[in-house]
Amino acid sequence: QVQLVESGGGLVQPGGSLRLSCAASGRTFSSYAMGWFRQAPGKEREFVTAIRSSGGTTYYADPVKGRFTISRDNAKNTVYLQMNSLKPEDTAVYYCARRWRGASGSYSLPSTYDYWGQGTQVTVSS
Repeated sequence: QVQLVESGGGLVQPGGSLRLSCAASGRTFSSYAMGWFRQAPGKEREFVTAIRSSGGTTYYADPVKGRFTISRDNAKNTVYLQMNSLKPEDTAVYYCARRWRGASGSYSLPSTYDYWGQGTQVTVSS
């Protein structure tokens, strides 16, 4: 059983930064692509960003391009989300997820991820 544990959320003012972490259990972390999604109150879960297993290729949703950066440290079984220039509309619960092996199709599809963390709240407000 794989466990994903997010941390680093909190309250930040507009224009501020936060760094989220997602620690994964298991010995095969480096074999899987990982993603971050978010869900705001009353809205559906939406794709934020993803990174391939080697870390060489990343994908971003348009609203976060140029502001957010995903990275991973396979030696630490951890994926990160650096969020800069935060806006009130970034307020949401942020989830990390592991993309299942052999998945095809867009990295933005939640259905291509098999394990999810419990989420961490990010609130952007003055």
